[in-house]
Amino acid sequence: MNKKMEVIGIDHGWSMMKTASQVFVTGIKEITTTPALFADTLEYEGRYYKVGTTRQEVKDTKVEDDSFYLLTLAAVAKELQKRGLTDAKVFLAAGLPLTRFGAEKNDFIKYLTKNKRVSFKFENEPYHIEIVDVAVFPQCYAAVVDKIPAMAKKTLIVDIGSWTIDIMPVVNKSPDESKCVTIPRGLITCMRSINEQCVRQLNGEVDESEIQNIMRYGRSDIDAAYFQIIKAEIEDFVEKVYNSIREFGYNLKTTPIVFVGGGAVVMKNFSNYDAKNITYNLDVKANAKGYEQLATIGLKGAKRMA
Repeated sequence: MNKKMEVIGIDHGWSMMKTASQVFVTGIKEITTTPALFADTLEYEGRYYKVGTTRQEVKDTKVEDDSFYLLTLAAVAKELQKRGLTDAKVFLAAGLPLTRFGAEKNDFIKYLTKNKRVSFKFENEPYHIEIVDVAVFPQCYAAVVDKIPAMAKKTLIVDIGSWTIDIMPVVNKSPDESKCVTIPRGLITCMRSINEQCVRQLNGEVDESEIQNIMRYGRSDIDAAYFQIIKAEIEDFVEKVYNSIREFGYNLKTTPIVFVGGGAVVMKNFSNYDAKNITYNLDVKANAKGYEQLATIGLKGAKRMA
């Protein structure tokens, strides 16, 4: 067992799982027979699972079944593989939406720590981990924690995720929790709307991975009729985000706004607003990196106090 404790931040998105170095689709599906190929395959308690397939359906919480637990094991394996380890003591750092943080935190910690020591295989490589503890932080805040000290005046942070949009004002270099808002209208709702319109107008759907590519790059070589529908729906989504910000009393022309999360690139590619007060953090792993940073700071502080 590696004596050094590994702090691993994981952003459990409904669309994508992220660590400080890895991104993969939030999908896991059991394989009923021994797999012929072991790429992205998790073996746990005698069962095989394919990781990174079609994304999971959104549920009320992330602790309703074993899906996110198994995805967590896969994320840990991918991150440890990057660090050249297969045996390790692991301190997990995770996150939850701002306004649901207090209500869901304890259940999420209990869920992730239900097994202290875990042995499993990923891509046919054995892993042995000891989960020392779990810390859970508010998403959105984590994505900008390293940049808050440089925020000279009131700044609005907008974290656009797959299922939720978090709006967090930072005042005097500190988040104003009384004004934080979580809106359940993230990128998945946009993709659903796109395919509803594609079926209605063209009697066909577009794979979500293709829609995500268009969101990411702003272009595609798919059929022009489908592309126009996708583009129009994404632009409508972007406008609704700005309308929500406006409805909460923020001036779009004067308030410094920082977009983070997977949707930051969507806001950048499809917005009609081009102002100096609007900036974008396009690192989709920003929350996962922030969780690691916050957990590391907390552990160092606890060590100093011990």
